[in-house]
Amino acid sequence: MEDQQEARRELLRLRDSIDNMDAALVHLLAERFKITQRVGELKAAHGMPPADPERERAQIARLRALAVEAKLDPEFAEKFLGFVVAEVVRHHEAIAADAR
Repeated sequence: MEDQQEARRELLRLRDSIDNMDAALVHLLAERFKITQRVGELKAAHGMPPADPERERAQIARLRALAVEAKLDPEFAEKFLGFVVAEVVRHHEAIAADAR
């Protein structure tokens, strides 16, 4: 019985840590999107395309390498970045459309 109670306390402690990390991720993503919003505005103001495939390829390679160093599955890191970049490009396309 004591072992199970100790396990539950440890589970709660671990879940609290996960919740804190999730909150940090949300705040980091919000900050990242504030910056990419400005990038989209700058691109639209100067007639640059919303997407930059060369930059995206470089970012994927960089993130995959960072993932390997961090012992995180590089496929997961690439999928995550792909999801974020797709959302950024969507925002940039909307900004460009509004600028026209």
